[in-house]
Amino acid sequence: MFDQSLADYLTKFKYFADRFDYTSRHRTELERLVDDYSAFITDESNSHIWDELERQGTVGLNGLVEQLRAYSARCVATLEKYRALKLIKGDTEITDYFRNVEECIEKEFGSFQVTSKSIVLLVGSGAFPMTALLIAKRTGAEVIGIDIDDEAIRLGIRVIETLGPELKIRLENTPVEYLDYIKEVTHIIFSSTVADKYDMLEQLHPLTNEEVVVAMRHGNRLKSLFNYPMKETDEDKWIIVDTGLRQNDIFDIALYKKGIIAHGKSK
Repeated sequence: MFDQSLADYLTKFKYFADRFDYTSRHRTELERLVDDYSAFITDESNSHIWDELERQGTVGLNGLVEQLRAYSARCVATLEKYRALKLIKGDTEITDYFRNVEECIEKEFGSFQVTSKSIVLLVGSGAFPMTALLIAKRTGAEVIGIDIDDEAIRLGIRVIETLGPELKIRLENTPVEYLDYIKEVTHIIFSSTVADKYDMLEQLHPLTNEEVVVAMRHGNRLKSLFNYPMKETDEDKWIIVDTGLRQNDIFDIALYKKGIIAHGKSK
């Protein structure tokens, strides 16, 4: 039954992945699907089933897991575009998935607080940049969002113009290595649906200042069906300083700071 549920979700996500057409024709169905999948991922009983399958050494799910992760990420990106268009048309209603994400944002940096003097880089800002809006509105920090999807950037800019034109937020499609202000960034957030986020983390090490804090959104175990999982890092470069595992949240957060090499050891 568990395997069949995953297969059914994959079929539905494949159907909706490429159906964004600037209308609301598929919006309600996709919202319902993503909300249902979010509940499936955070259901404790499903987590127990997943753990048992891992103990049994079940590896046949691997290909299915990777496909589910990729297609669900594409559908979430599509859903953000729908939400952006709804907002532009005056509809501010949010779904359970977005409500869960907004609750996760509240817990992002733990003791490494964002202040009005902070500069926050958001990697994978999406078409509805909730994180950028919440951080800028509640802290007064400057927020830069980057995304590889030009359409997401265009819609995201319109969302910012609608909800927070006075906020210090800018969105752009620029690779991290070409960000001329990267040394000034104090906090970095990686979206959980950015597939190459750990490669980018490695790339950012020589480009960023020594005090930067990185919040890596991820999902292991059952949550890896919806998020790219956490990976090991070179501790001479990046050290985990906190891990937040939250059963009821759609993703978890690992906080990193730079390692300091002294006498051949990481301190």
